[in-house]
Amino acid sequence: MMSSRAPRPTPGYLEDDAPPPASVRLQLGALQALCRQTVAVRLALVLIGAPFALANTADGAPRYAVLAAAVLGVMTSYALLRDWDRVGPRLLAHPSLMALDLLFVATLLLTASPASPLAYATVCTPLLSGLLYGWRGAGAITGLQLVVIVAVFRAWEQRPGAGISTLLIAGFCVAAGIIGVTLRNLMFRFGAAGEALSEANARLAAAEAVESERAFLAREMHDSVAKTLHGLALAAEALAVSADHAADPGTLKRQANQVAGAARRAAAESRDLLSGLRRRTDFGAARVDVSAELALRGREFAGRAGLEVELAKPEAPLLLPYATAHHVLAVVSEALENTHRHARATRVRITLDTAGDTALDLWIGDDGVGLPPGTAPGDLAKTGHFGLLGMTERAASLGGRLRPGRSPLGGAEIHLHVPLAQAAARTPQEEAAHA
Repeated sequence: MMSSRAPRPTPGYLEDDAPPPASVRLQLGALQALCRQTVAVRLALVLIGAPFALANTADGAPRYAVLAAAVLGVMTSYALLRDWDRVGPRLLAHPSLMALDLLFVATLLLTASPASPLAYATVCTPLLSGLLYGWRGAGAITGLQLVVIVAVFRAWEQRPGAGISTLLIAGFCVAAGIIGVTLRNLMFRFGAAGEALSEANARLAAAEAVESERAFLAREMHDSVAKTLHGLALAAEALAVSADHAADPGTLKRQANQVAGAARRAAAESRDLLSGLRRRTDFGAARVDVSAELALRGREFAGRAGLEVELAKPEAPLLLPYATAHHVLAVVSEALENTHRHARATRVRITLDTAGDTALDLWIGDDGVGLPPGTAPGDLAKTGHFGLLGMTERAASLGGRLRPGRSPLGGAEIHLHVPLAQAAARTPQEEAAHA
């Protein structure tokens, strides 16, 4: 069923004044600049037209009157141009002050006649009123100026060409008023559109910041607390099984200690995570020796998982910004944990190469069962396995890439490539924004 209500027409530029945007300061600055240009055009027209008007005026009182009107126009226009910052706001707040401009127009037309070149300086009045007041103000002031032009024509109608000149000036005045209002409305509409675009960009930036923080929290919790809690659950299950089978007290005590240690480790990791979130902006100048940290984590993993770990790295220390080192070491820890939990491997090889100090390349490979064919981070995330997705996001946050593949040892391999210059230049906030 069709609605009986007709669609509301979209207002055009000639239908109504555009409301000024909320942040109107920039638009008012541009509006005042246009008003200054209008006053400058009037000053130029008076300076250019005065010699021609004087040449076509009879000697005596008429010529002195034209000269006085020209001098008055130059002085008035110059004063407005120089002090527009003070005069402009008063004209904007009190439209009645434009009556002084109409008085100047009447004086100029009466002394120089509508056929004089000086008469075209009067076109600036409706243009100025259109810029300042919109359709209603421009209509009122242009109408009054047309009345002045007709009255002046009555005084000069005996002069040849006065009728045509009066008609031309009247048409120019109407056109100038329309142009002034159109420019004003366009300026305000563009200002409103720019304000809406700025608000949309601000909302989008806020949404992206929230999403990046969510991704950051998901990665950090997955790579620390979640894994420890999973180990805690396994240890608790083993303790329950041992208790059901009446195991010896030594076994129960050892498993209980494992549960307690896992719980303490989870609490410590939670505190570290919270402290890191509160102090993320304080790590910009800190440097971490990635080579030494790799050796330490390799030894710790070998002792905990009972696997053989080989580490090939440069002899010189590799100092990286804290944020870069944090992501690199988190990728290594996640890859080692996946090897321990899923690969059924006996041997792990970690290879670090700095590629001439321009990029970091890191390979973590094992001799396990390898990754399933066609493995993709998104596919694993759908099944609740977020490790590979988190590693990929960490690499992207550093401007690098992560590629899973086949290891020379026969199992899975993770290759991390990070441009060092780009990674070192990013702040923690930028890394979160690129998460």
